[in-house]
Amino acid sequence: MYNDYNDQNRSDYEYHYSYRSDSDGFQPQQVPAAVPPQKRGGAKKIVAGVLCGALLLGGGFGAGWLIQGNSKNQSQVMLSNRPLTEVSTVSVNGNEKLTFSQLYQANVDSCVSINTSTLAGYNFFGQPVEAPSAGSGFILTADGYVATNYHVIKNATSVQVTLNDGTSLAAEVVGGDADYDIAVLKVEPGEAKLKPVVLGSSANLAVGEEVSTIGNPLGELTFSLTHGVVSCLDREINLDGTPFNMIQVDTAINPGNSGGPLFNSYGEVVGIITAKTSSTGNGSAAEGLGFAIPIDDVLNMLKDIMENGQVTSHAYMGVRRDNASNYPQTGVRSGAYLVEVTEGGPAEAAGLQAGDVITMLGTTTITSGSDLSAAVGSKSYQAGDTATVTYVRDGKVYTTEITFGSTLDMPEEDAKPQSAPQQPESYGDGYYDGSYGGYGSMEDFFNQFFRSSYGQPAA
Repeated sequence: MYNDYNDQNRSDYEYHYSYRSDSDGFQPQQVPAAVPPQKRGGAKKIVAGVLCGALLLGGGFGAGWLIQGNSKNQSQVMLSNRPLTEVSTVSVNGNEKLTFSQLYQANVDSCVSINTSTLAGYNFFGQPVEAPSAGSGFILTADGYVATNYHVIKNATSVQVTLNDGTSLAAEVVGGDADYDIAVLKVEPGEAKLKPVVLGSSANLAVGEEVSTIGNPLGELTFSLTHGVVSCLDREINLDGTPFNMIQVDTAINPGNSGGPLFNSYGEVVGIITAKTSSTGNGSAAEGLGFAIPIDDVLNMLKDIMENGQVTSHAYMGVRRDNASNYPQTGVRSGAYLVEVTEGGPAEAAGLQAGDVITMLGTTTITSGSDLSAAVGSKSYQAGDTATVTYVRDGKVYTTEITFGSTLDMPEEDAKPQSAPQQPESYGDGYYDGSYGGYGSMEDFFNQFFRSSYGQPAA
């Protein structure tokens, strides 16, 4: 989100300090007035009183260092002898609130650091150049399934998962979903004993409730705990009519934290860290703005990826489309021109043919091929849903009802990898190429949102 070590593209970090001058309110040392000479007996009484007072004073503190010069000066540095605080070993049971120390101890072994390599191009000699990147994740199952953000592992040529004890395991990308920015990895534990997290419900969160995350900020400060509170629930971020409901938190989130778990005060995972922003469009600092994907929204999708390698609940239409403006013979200036209709697919079953121009899907106006992709791939439609299609054929306007299929129904040649580059005139009905108002994925959406709202992409 982004630049999450995918995220690795660092800028110089700038720190600002301010100091309070010790001269404020400074008073010059007063020269003591001359003391008239006293009798020897009186001096002995004064010295005895001072020593007695010093002994009593010293007895009132813990252990200390005594630096003694002559009889007129004494310097003492006091050291506490308080014993080290012990953190009781606890497990997450959903019934007891945990201190942050207990939460960290109970969950740190369930969190992972993720390091990837991505092909960045080729050097002068034609050799591939790999770019490192990093993010965070958490263990879903004891047999090695790990959850993270899709943008953390996007286009990765290799993925390594590191456990808290330093064990590094090669990971396979099981699958992911760019629209929801989730991905599942699989590692073979071998002799390592993996400890899965306990999943909670994001529906039970309340504004003001304490939350925390354990992650990999800056790709170097591994297994760091930060905490804060829920700032807002169901924070609707809207772009081109596509809403996202996110958990807004003030927990410190930095590049490298993406993909990490958001814990509630009981130590349960209630979200997946996914975005942050640090400045506004006018250059003012904007700290304390972090976002997490509610776990309730994506839990079934994570299970779907584990079982099928992809999210199968997305709507599938079964067409290849282009912009109608490229086909003036239709007489339609704007719309989605159907280059091809997949045999046996939902569009063919609805009576659509190659050469038709779709101008509306449900109540959404379609002006281009990408509009159709966005409408089909939006959260408005799922597999099995029915919608009205308005289209133009031979200069006449028709309507028909289409029942969307599942991505499991997609023919092999249409099932393009989500990470593949998308070209508007050659790809299918859009779930892969562009949802979210024409922005190809949640990653593109967030980057555009933060650029327009705050002047820079998310972390």
